[in-house]
Amino acid sequence: MKKNFLFFLILLIQPLFCQEKAQKNIILIIGDGMGVPQITAGMYKLKNQTALENFPIIGLSKTHSSNALITDSAAAGTAIACGEKTANGTLGISMRNQKLTSILELSKQKGYKTGIIATSTIVHATPAAFYANVISRNQYEDIALQLVNSDVDYFIGGGRKFFISRKDKRNLMKEMSDYDFVNSIKKFDESESNKIGYFTSSEDPYPIRNGRIPKLSLAVEKMLPKLSNTNNPYFLLVEASQIDWGGHKNDIDYVLSEFIDMNEAINKVLEFTKNDKNTIVIVTGDHETGGLAIISGRIRNFQMKTEFSTIGHSAAMIPVFAKGPHSEIFSGIYDNTDIFKKMFFVLNN
Repeated sequence: MKKNFLFFLILLIQPLFCQEKAQKNIILIIGDGMGVPQITAGMYKLKNQTALENFPIIGLSKTHSSNALITDSAAAGTAIACGEKTANGTLGISMRNQKLTSILELSKQKGYKTGIIATSTIVHATPAAFYANVISRNQYEDIALQLVNSDVDYFIGGGRKFFISRKDKRNLMKEMSDYDFVNSIKKFDESESNKIGYFTSSEDPYPIRNGRIPKLSLAVEKMLPKLSNTNNPYFLLVEASQIDWGGHKNDIDYVLSEFIDMNEAINKVLEFTKNDKNTIVIVTGDHETGGLAIISGRIRNFQMKTEFSTIGHSAAMIPVFAKGPHSEIFSGIYDNTDIFKKMFFVLNN
């Protein structure tokens, strides 16, 4: 009798000591073209405060590609998503011509729900780096075809035409029969499907200052409950794509409006995860665009005068902000490929 009692007592208390660690949710937010100058200008535009000041850990990443000191979004996206440097213009393929596996795909293999939000087309370089493997980032129809077979459960972004107005005459939206395709953020919110696609535009979405719908903050607000309302952990990629486009145009108002849109989205993420000890939030850029500098200004109302030095990218290091479990590993100076490696550590610990 005594032996039986001890046996059942051990069975009862054993889980308290042998519980597996809960899998960590990962939210990665990328401001395309966002370096320290864009953050600084955005901060002053917001009266000297941004959501990024809520992150206790800050690091710096080196952004060069495998064949150039100045990277493009494809090579930088591949480095962050897959952990290897590659040539400019290439997505998800190494310099040894091998297909790479992204952190999103590795997450899915571990039972994660996955989501992508972009203010560009969903087949643009940065979001595509997380699910596609192509030699050229301009192979938009090939990238769209790879989304059909990808592990993405929910997505919001532009680019519908690459799925329905194709050279091969295929209608990929019809082939993606397991998805509920919706035409508004309200319908996205109301859908109870396990897979939802929302094309926000046929090609590139409008800039936020020209009335882009939905705002990035609203897309994030409606995406997070979809990912979290299951027993599965989740991986979410959010790209504020058009900070980069404003930089290429040397249009500071364009840059600032897109940064503010991203800042509001970060606040939504922080609000959603504030009581969640199991979610890490990472915010970074892929490269700096425009060679932006603040050259003069006044403290009163934080007025500033800015200049750009290029219509292209620069080689500046890019800040990495982290908050949540294991966030301390994101401090320091490291290659952008290490962002993948650090997320992989989070995924497995």
